[in-house]
Amino acid sequence: MDTQIIVVFCLCADMLAALHHYEDKQRQMSDAEVMTTAIVAMLYFKGNFCLASHFMYERNYIPGMLSRSRFNRRLHAVSDLFLTLFLRLGESWKQLNENSVYVIDSYPIAVCDNYRILWSKIYTGEEWRGYIPSKRRYFYGVRIHIMVTEHGQPVEFFLAPGAVSDTSALGSYNFDLPENSLVIGDKAYNNYTIEDIMKEAGIALLPIRKKNSLRPFPQFVAYFQHTIRKVVETTGSLIERLLPKSIHAVTTKGFELKVALFLIAASINFLW
Repeated sequence: MDTQIIVVFCLCADMLAALHHYEDKQRQMSDAEVMTTAIVAMLYFKGNFCLASHFMYERNYIPGMLSRSRFNRRLHAVSDLFLTLFLRLGESWKQLNENSVYVIDSYPIAVCDNYRILWSKIYTGEEWRGYIPSKRRYFYGVRIHIMVTEHGQPVEFFLAPGAVSDTSALGSYNFDLPENSLVIGDKAYNNYTIEDIMKEAGIALLPIRKKNSLRPFPQFVAYFQHTIRKVVETTGSLIERLLPKSIHAVTTKGFELKVALFLIAASINFLW
């Protein structure tokens, strides 16, 4: 664990130095230490910032401890830097992905159980109620729409309301990928218009075809799709291991920040 914490701190500190990030030298904790504490909380403490702060302080990784409210304010102040860290890691995974094969999928993240929907203060409205076909149940919250390499490393993600289908979310991906990349998806990603647009950009979108598809793929392509798609399911399992039974948050921004931090932690896990 000690080695991993040092690696996380070096990643954060080096990134801030490269960005010429300014901060007051009189602060008790630097922004790199705040970012490291938050990521360590996701990796080892199920998102509990208090436990992570106590651990980091007792092991002399941070010079002092901030109050809960102060830590949360500092955390939200550097929230954009976490996205920068994720994108930088994603660029590294793209460079290591020599075959340029990627997979897209989505995972439901519930903010509360169905019977608590009426009392939910984080989200309100039917657009947040989604359905999980594999489990034959509804959930209330957001969906993580994610793209990973053929080795499972996340390179892109965004959050959408639970009711937003994979088909509707397909147009929200940036697809900032090298030319001649292949993007694999399940049957929900069949959209001929987007496929044609991406083909013109030099990227092949290859979703698993439905039985009545007008553009069926050869059998060997279908076998390749089903084999590669298991990678994104494995990544989903790795993210699920990090998640607690319920994510504690008071505001929408706080909930979404924690979800993003879990994804960053999952990406960092691929470093070792």
